[in-house]
Amino acid sequence: MIRMVLAAMLLSLVGTGVVYADTKDVYTIRGISVDESAGSVIEAREKAMASARMAAARLLINKITLATDRSAVGGVKIDSALASKFTAAVDVEEETAGAGRYRGKLAVVLNPQTVRAYLDSINVPYLDAQAPLALMVPVTASGSQAAWIEAFGERNRNALVPSITATQQSYAVSSTWNSISSEAASLNARRGILAELQGREGAWRVVVSTVTATGNEPVGATPPAASLSQAAEAVSNLLDESWKQNSIVRDGSRTDVSASVRFTSLAEWNTLRGALARSPLVSDFRTKAVAREGAIVTFSFAGDESRLRNDLVQRGVTLGREENELTLRSAVSTSAVQ
Repeated sequence: MIRMVLAAMLLSLVGTGVVYADTKDVYTIRGISVDESAGSVIEAREKAMASARMAAARLLINKITLATDRSAVGGVKIDSALASKFTAAVDVEEETAGAGRYRGKLAVVLNPQTVRAYLDSINVPYLDAQAPLALMVPVTASGSQAAWIEAFGERNRNALVPSITATQQSYAVSSTWNSISSEAASLNARRGILAELQGREGAWRVVVSTVTATGNEPVGATPPAASLSQAAEAVSNLLDESWKQNSIVRDGSRTDVSASVRFTSLAEWNTLRGALARSPLVSDFRTKAVAREGAIVTFSFAGDESRLRNDLVQRGVTLGREENELTLRSAVSTSAVQ
């Protein structure tokens, strides 16, 4: 048991409530192509805006819910009125207008509270919390490594599983956390994702696995894709679906626990408590006491302990029991290994 020193001043600085992740990226749908014609440019632009709102609403609902859950309620029907109600803003990314025609690409920002309330009202479970940032590691023996890396772009900010793409070309299918951790840490990523390209031009397939300090775990394989860009998009879709499957909470049952958090620095403590507070499985997170070598926290979690453990390890945190006491440590800090 850690010797705890109650520190009211420190607690007031670190806070006792849940730290909520920013959901703006999840609720922003970018790159919506529009091409509308009407009696005037103004009318065509209004049609394009309405079309973008509808497309964004449908894409968001598909993004944060599972197809099986939507089917269970007979589908989630989006009309123009509901799309307008969901929409907070429409931004222009590209546009060309003239002679009664409006073309371009638009970004739509949707309102989280409105969308959540609607899904709750029709009893469709959803997940709008992003997974921890990952280092995307494209590897291949089937084609150009550089072209495969380029297919992912610099980063995937708006996905449920956000990632930033590795620039080194020395990684392989067998790469472990030890080999990618340096680049991951420099980009503030707490885990890696290996995307192994297989197949040939016109029929690409990708085998995906996650890489953490505790080992490599398979995620699955994508369906065949005609191009590298489509294969990269399929990887993102697979990761998002897996994240939803593992993290959507379907009932209100919770387990209340007290746990010790072991850390060696304030930065490590902030990482550990942030991982707990941002987990979609965790609620009612509170810091009860803090000392130089650790802290006592309380929280509730959905599902069983193994599900919580799997979620936290993706965030660079190990969950175990020491003398029958639930204990959390950094999985990525060398000082976490005793």
